[in-house]
Amino acid sequence: MMRKKTGIAGFDELIQGGLIEKRVYLVSGPPGSGKTTFGIQFLAYGATIGELGLYATLSESPQNIVSDMSNYALNIPTLIKLKKLLFLDLGPTLEYGYGDDLQGVITTAYDAVSQPMPEAEAPSPFIVYKEISNFVREYEIQRLVIDSVSAIRFTSAERSQEEKEMSRFMRNLKRLGCTTILLSELTDPNAYSTEQFAASGVIFMHNFMRDDTMIRATQVIKMRGTEHDCDLRKITFNKQGLQVLDRIG
Repeated sequence: MMRKKTGIAGFDELIQGGLIEKRVYLVSGPPGSGKTTFGIQFLAYGATIGELGLYATLSESPQNIVSDMSNYALNIPTLIKLKKLLFLDLGPTLEYGYGDDLQGVITTAYDAVSQPMPEAEAPSPFIVYKEISNFVREYEIQRLVIDSVSAIRFTSAERSQEEKEMSRFMRNLKRLGCTTILLSELTDPNAYSTEQFAASGVIFMHNFMRDDTMIRATQVIKMRGTEHDCDLRKITFNKQGLQVLDRIG
C-alpha cells in the first residue's frame, strides 16, 4: 500500500511512515489545538513533491487561514501563486446568492430536491461534496483537507438521519481518490461521532492544563491497516509548523 507522508516532524514514524493513500482521515480537537496547522502542513508538504492540494473551508475565510499560516516557513503564499495549493471557500459565498444557483437543497439521496435553502446557512453534505468533487476532477487534486465537518448543515434534525447523511458523505469522499483529512471540533473525547467510525483513521489533538501549565498533545486513536502508537505525544509549534515530540507520562 502506498503511503502519503504528512510532512509533520515526528508524526509519520507513529503510523508506519504515513497515511495510506486515497482514504479519509479525521483530525479532531478543541479550538487552538493545531488542527488547521496539521491540515495545512499536510497539503504544503504534498505541494512541494508535486501533489496538488485543496483546502476547502466552510467557516474561516481563506484569507485569514493564509495569513495565520504564513507565520510558518511553509511557503504558503508561493505555493498558492504557483497553483500547487488551492483554496475553496464554501462559507461566505453562500451569503451572496450562492444558494440561488442550486435551486434547492439535495437530500441525503443525492438526487432529490427539497425546499430552497435560506441564504447564509451552512452548506449541506451534498453541496460540500458537489463543489469539492468538481474541483478535484478539474485540477486532479491528490490531497484534500475539509475544514470543518462540524460546520456542515444536515437536512434533518433527527440523529439517525444525520448519521446516515454523514456516512453517505464520507463514502462519496472516498470515491474521489484523494487522500483526505476532515477537521472537526471536539470538546468531549468520550463522545463518539459517526465520522469517527467511518474514517480510516482518527487523530485527536489535545490541549489541557497540568500543574498550571498548558500541555499540547496529539494521539492516534485509530489507523486501519497500520501499526500505530496510541500514546499521548507532546507537540510543539515552531517555524516549520507542528512537531511531535516525546510521550507524555
